[in-house]
Amino acid sequence: MIEDEMISKGVKIGLETHISLPTNSKLFCPCSNIAKEQEEPNTRVCPVCMGHPGTKPHLNRNAVDIAIKMALVFNCKILQNSFFSRKTYFYPDMSKNFQITQYEIPLCEKGKAVIKTGEKSKEIKIRRIHIEEDPAKIVYQKESTYLDYNRCGSPLIEVVTEPDFATPKEARIYLQNLMALLEYLGLLRGGDETTTIKSDANISLAGGNRVEVKNIGGIREVEKALKYEFLRQKNMLAKSIIPARETRGWMDKLGISKSMRSKEFEEDYGYIFEPDLPYICIDNKQIEAQRNILPELPEEKAKRFRKQYGLNEKTVERLVRYRDLADLFEYLCERKIDAGVASSWTAGPILKTLNWNNTRFSLLSIDKKEIYICLNNYINKKHSDFICEKIIQKMVEEAKNKRTASYDTIVKKYRFFSSLIDVDAAIKEVISKNKKIFDEYRGGKEKALNFLVGMVMKETKGAANPQEIKEKINRL
Repeated sequence: MIEDEMISKGVKIGLETHISLPTNSKLFCPCSNIAKEQEEPNTRVCPVCMGHPGTKPHLNRNAVDIAIKMALVFNCKILQNSFFSRKTYFYPDMSKNFQITQYEIPLCEKGKAVIKTGEKSKEIKIRRIHIEEDPAKIVYQKESTYLDYNRCGSPLIEVVTEPDFATPKEARIYLQNLMALLEYLGLLRGGDETTTIKSDANISLAGGNRVEVKNIGGIREVEKALKYEFLRQKNMLAKSIIPARETRGWMDKLGISKSMRSKEFEEDYGYIFEPDLPYICIDNKQIEAQRNILPELPEEKAKRFRKQYGLNEKTVERLVRYRDLADLFEYLCERKIDAGVASSWTAGPILKTLNWNNTRFSLLSIDKKEIYICLNNYINKKHSDFICEKIIQKMVEEAKNKRTASYDTIVKKYRFFSSLIDVDAAIKEVISKNKKIFDEYRGGKEKALNFLVGMVMKETKGAANPQEIKEKINRL
């Protein structure tokens, strides 16, 4: 396997993950930080975020509070006096020719994250977390290049790990855990990981140089990029060619990385203290204020679910990965749905249906009560598991298309009301009318069973579960 080969080759991987913060305004100016659908380019801008001479930035305190929360989550050391610097580079996505970031002294450092791969746990060291502004968006179209500064100046926090990952799988698990933390902290905007986080992945093999793959959107793409880059560097080393220390871009549509430029050293950016911003001074009162409003986080919730509901590790892992599913599960339990039933449906058919439709429960206009009604009817044998799952599938499809997705509406619209009849009574009715065929089945004629199932399906207007009918007839 490629993972085992990577370990044997002494692969070292580190991640720098940029997280877009869902603040109302940008990092250093009052411009809106909330993007609208089909908005015009360069309309959420002002002289400050465009870097006009004479303008002065003012720090968004909400961004600092969010960074403190992230520091607490990763058990980082919070530096009570930090400051911003100017990272100088000449590129059109930053009109003032420098980016305001933190370099010499970040907001926090020396944290840790724990990942699980199978039965094993591994600690990933967090080198630092700092605040910075986002550059503009560059749009390439054929022979032209366009700039949209709406995003310029939006707040980011960057989480930098040590090169502690040995495989792309470990990097993926870390990022999945990070996404779960962001959701629990209320920092996901729209539930779309590609617009919330972007990662720069650094990878090197024993005997080679460190290569950085920039601006990878999405968790799966990080895993793909790292696998590709390992194979590229391995093949070069096999030919006695040392991979260059460089920055490469990930071409997701082609599934390859492409050289962008030789890798800069930090001194190439000419960092200087940002003279227009004061020190960030954080006292214990501000830290404790953020600690006190931290929600129950995934790891804590997992421990409680195992203890309170007696759930197995795999089910708990699926439930707590998404806060909206964990909340749905607990709602069902509060309404006296058995924990085993609630967990198996929430982490099973409901999660499967959401994944199939590429959506999240929190993004749909489905009241938790509607799911409860459906499962309660299943428990009371008014629905088979087959029909119950079909109803949930239609609920998700209708809600995704902005249509009414209540239980009653779905049952009536798709004629699932007929499933509320007693299947046993329908089987009894069919057999009473087809005694000869039933006797043939009992005599070993398999086709007779298929006929009887078909007649019961007709009796229930297609709403019953064929497998359930077979099992019930077999028991007669």
